[in-house]
Amino acid sequence: MTTNDEGGKPAAISRREAVILVGTLASIYVVSQFLRNSIGVIAPNLASELQLSAGEIGVLSSAFFFAFASAQIPLGVALDRYGPKNCMLVCAIIATAGAVLFALGNNPVLLVIARILMGLGSSCYLMAPLALYARRFDAHRFATLVGIQMGVGTLGTLAATAPFAWAVAAIGWQQTFLAVGGVMVLAGLLVAVIIKDDGQQGGAPRESLRESLAGTLEALRAPSVGRLFLMHLTAYSSFVIVVGLWGGPYLTHIYGYSLIERGDMLFLAVVAQIVGAILWGTTDRLFNSYKIPVLTGALLTAAAMAYVAIFGTLSPLGLVLWIVAVGVFTAYTPVLIAHGKTLFPPHLVGRGMTLLNMGTMGGVFIFQTLSGFVIDMFPVNDGVYSLAAYRAVFALQALCVVAGCVGYLRARDPRRTLHEV
Repeated sequence: MTTNDEGGKPAAISRREAVILVGTLASIYVVSQFLRNSIGVIAPNLASELQLSAGEIGVLSSAFFFAFASAQIPLGVALDRYGPKNCMLVCAIIATAGAVLFALGNNPVLLVIARILMGLGSSCYLMAPLALYARRFDAHRFATLVGIQMGVGTLGTLAATAPFAWAVAAIGWQQTFLAVGGVMVLAGLLVAVIIKDDGQQGGAPRESLRESLAGTLEALRAPSVGRLFLMHLTAYSSFVIVVGLWGGPYLTHIYGYSLIERGDMLFLAVVAQIVGAILWGTTDRLFNSYKIPVLTGALLTAAAMAYVAIFGTLSPLGLVLWIVAVGVFTAYTPVLIAHGKTLFPPHLVGRGMTLLNMGTMGGVFIFQTLSGFVIDMFPVNDGVYSLAAYRAVFALQALCVVAGCVGYLRARDPRRTLHEV
């Protein structure tokens, strides 16, 4: 991905052009965010209709993230060779096919295949926009743009909560996915018309495939990559483990929430993260550090997970506050992404960032799959998972977040006067 370094001066872009560009890129990211988080609200429905165990539900949800993570290294190469626009258009076709297949699927195998297609098709809608932002805007605004992209894109996660529950209650989950496939087609057409990008900048020659792969290996050797990769494994998975998978069943099995009620409650978490992502996106400048806000957000996340693991059930007000806290505390990801961008020279930013994003989505795959098997270790009563099972899942997530923080502590922080290696 051709981009600007910290001292680079990108081509001027008017306010109107900036609004149209960001709006277009955010719109297609909204659809991909819906697809990735669309299992949480309907998990009890799928378990009941298809007689799925907790482990099978975990695999069904995590198949998306496995495919997404697996696509990141080839995506990094493709961004550099063929450009963000071409990648987004191809992915729109794949994601649409996945949404339609999911709507038509009547058995677990077809649904897993559909989730894999949705994961592959959604794999570029953060990295490709970031490639364009890095190219078109001043470097010091990058973290803020990441926060805006993720904050607005989280409207898709918002749609996967209460609005999705309402749609499922009205027309069913199959018809809802058909409608989402249509929206993805429209978003892809918007990208085709609005985005002007040929995959190159300044007439620079395109790398050969061998050079692209060598660049990926070079990105792997960048200082502190391993430490940030560990942090990425747990950062996003903490949010998705609640909103994208087990939050819905937890609210239904432990508190007796209906489809609409659990959708409304998860809605709060997503609103909190939308606000949180925009707020966290400026904290690297506030603290003159990437690590301080990232560690703060991560440790608060671990504390929230540990709180439910210890106490199990909460009062009505306590439950609302916990749901909101999960949304706000886990929204530090834009700063972590901005930190990762600084580790790589300009010609490796695309491959480096997709490499770290592989950790983000790979972490979700690992923890969702593992958590399903953890829940299956506990007794199930008429399809209802026990409180002990949920406490075990939240405790495991808290411990893994703390472990990620330990690895991240010695990561290099370019915003600090004294660098740590």
